Amino acid sequence: MIERQEIMKRSTETGKLRPETGKIRLPIILVLCGVVGFAAGTINAQSSSPIAKGSPTGANGNSNVKAPPVRVHRAVQRQTPVSQPVEAPKTKSTTNVRLSYSDAVKRFRHERHDRAWWRQHFTTIVLIGGGYYYFDAGYWFPAWGYDPGYESYDYDGPIYTYGNLLPDEVILNVQRALQAAGYYAGGLTGSLTAATRQAIAIYQSDAGLIVNGIVDAPTVASLGLE
Repeated sequence: MIERQEIMKRSTETGKLRPETGKIRLPIILVLCGVVGFAAGTINAQSSSPIAKGSPTGANGNSNVKAPPVRVHRAVQRQTPVSQPVEAPKTKSTTNVRLSYSDAVKRFRHERHDRAWWRQHFTTIVLIGGGYYYFDAGYWFPAWGYDPGYESYDYDGPIYTYGNLLPDEVILNVQRALQAAGYYAGGLTGSLTAATRQAIAIYQSDAGLIVNGIVDAPTVASLGLE
């Protein structure tokens, strides 16, 4: 009985010491766990942050080194020169040019040409009475040869015109003005007859104009027609 009680007493004392020993070992274990965890976290942090590829880090780890600039080569587009069409020189128009009667006489082509030639050289050609006339520089001229069937002209020379009037219309207005002024007693025919030319010459002499017996610009202006 005595031995049994001693055994139970020892076991009781031993049980009281175990909790105390457990209290001493627990802080040590926690400290070790913390150290191990810190070390593991440091290793993971280093492994999870690798150096970016292509970063300007030198051999000594200096990140301030700048990379050389990249040159971009662009293709040069060459433009093909476009040739501009060359315009042929244009003949100066004489539609609005007003010549004197003496210059008109010099300009008069007292020549025979066929229809094709006249159309090639002049744009305005009309049939008046028994003949064709072409217009040039403010005057009407006989177009000899334009049509051999129509070559009857009262006057073979230039006739001044104004207001886009045809030659017979201009002559008719001159006859009417001379008739009203008492210089012409013939009929209003629109033809530059001998009687009409005589009346024009007398009027020109009285008006102080150059006497030529022709319808020219000074005569038309003096009669108040233009």
